[in-house]
Amino acid sequence: MRSRPGQRAGSGERKARLLLQVLHNRDPDTLRFAHDLKVPPTSNQTERDLRPSNMQQNISGRLTSEKRTRDRYTIRGVLSTAAKHGLNMMTVLHDAILDRPWMPPLPAPT
Repeated sequence: MRSRPGQRAGSGERKARLLLQVLHNRDPDTLRFAHDLKVPPTSNQTERDLRPSNMQQNISGRLTSEKRTRDRYTIRGVLSTAAKHGLNMMTVLHDAILDRPWMPPLPAPT
């Protein structure tokens, strides 16, 4: 639905306009997933990574401490990233406990 002159744009129109502004002059980034199969076309994996914490919050009906939540997301993020690099998450967790944390490789300079 188009907004008439003098009316504010709807939420959907505003989001679309903001997205276009972000992608302006970023043609190589916009369709990177079509040329580099390692880049996912959506952020669904990120949403799935966050789902267990959201489920716990919904079930328990309360939030955990900010520090505990931050720690949980840090661990979850490292394990998820390691899995995306083809590593076994249990091995990565084991090595981290033994003070041999895995770090993702730095991106190649462009």
